[in-house]
Amino acid sequence: MTHVLLAAGDLAPDRANYDESYDATRDVLQSADIAFAQLETSFAERGVRLPQARHAVLARPEGADALARAGFDVISMAGNHVLDWGNDAFFETRANLERVGLKVVGAGANIAEARRPVHITLGDGTRVAILAYSSILPHSYWADERRPGCAPMRAHTVYEQIEHDQPGTPARIHTYPHREDLAALEADVRAAKAEADLVFVSLHWGIHFVRAAIADYQHDVARAAIAAGADAILGGHPHILKGCEWIGGKPVFHSLCNFATDLTMDPAHAASKSFNEIRVLAEEWEPDFDSLYNFPKASRLSMVARFEIAQGRIVRTGFLPLYIDRDAIPRFVDRDDPRYDEVVDYMTAITAEAGLNAQYRKGEAMVELEQAA
Repeated sequence: MTHVLLAAGDLAPDRANYDESYDATRDVLQSADIAFAQLETSFAERGVRLPQARHAVLARPEGADALARAGFDVISMAGNHVLDWGNDAFFETRANLERVGLKVVGAGANIAEARRPVHITLGDGTRVAILAYSSILPHSYWADERRPGCAPMRAHTVYEQIEHDQPGTPARIHTYPHREDLAALEADVRAAKAEADLVFVSLHWGIHFVRAAIADYQHDVARAAIAAGADAILGGHPHILKGCEWIGGKPVFHSLCNFATDLTMDPAHAASKSFNEIRVLAEEWEPDFDSLYNFPKASRLSMVARFEIAQGRIVRTGFLPLYIDRDAIPRFVDRDDPRYDEVVDYMTAITAEAGLNAQYRKGEAMVELEQAA
């Protein structure tokens, strides 16, 4: 017997009818044994927006109900929007997710709770553990002994001036994992592996909107997690796809892009300094005031990671290509659809540009991940 775990990208619904976001994917998600995704909003009646919150949407509580009806089982709250609307909205969001039977990972009332894995036993007895962390963190969004928030996997950035006699020239950028956070993540993975056959680690990390680029700390964290016992890494946050790689025979998805993420824009926002500072990071990003999906052109290409599991092992790894149009509804694309090839070709190109070792083979059930010789 083979079981299926699906992992989707970011969720940030912001529309009148939340259910319609999943109309084209519900059957596939519901058929999976485990369906996982990353939450980028709050499901609460009210909240007080924190001053460090950037793009913040307070979604209605029934958004959690729509996620459950869509077929999701496990939701990570480990991300840079976890406390956008304060502690009360944080606890209400978690309560709304749990009310509809969803398991929450990566965030809690304190750091011990935030680091606690979700455990699920599949029909053949395979024990699966899921952990979640965030490297993208407004100040004080991470949990500690007495404060709610998410499980942190912070990183330090150092800018090295290359030409010391040339003021204003670009610097070389180095990033390093936060030593204590990395040690905690390794300890969590080892503990989870002692109780589970398979450990999946979700990481909200990376460089948003910049084509192909992978930060140094991501490689360090992925290697450490896999050495500690992780069987797969599920990356999110950049809002575009990033390449995949194999480390020690284990797959790393550096970014799953978006799933159900609504983003409207008006002329004032499009003209703002804050937007245009971010806009230049992307290859092509033209505002569309009649669209629900105001992301770069590359964000139309997305995926859902797919793992086939049997007898305590991952037996096949790959992804289901997605296309997200102006209505912000993710749709799976069949192999005879030109957009299927567009996703695979894009993944092939950015994987090579990043110097990663994954290859992609078009299969019947999914695009399979293979390791370059």
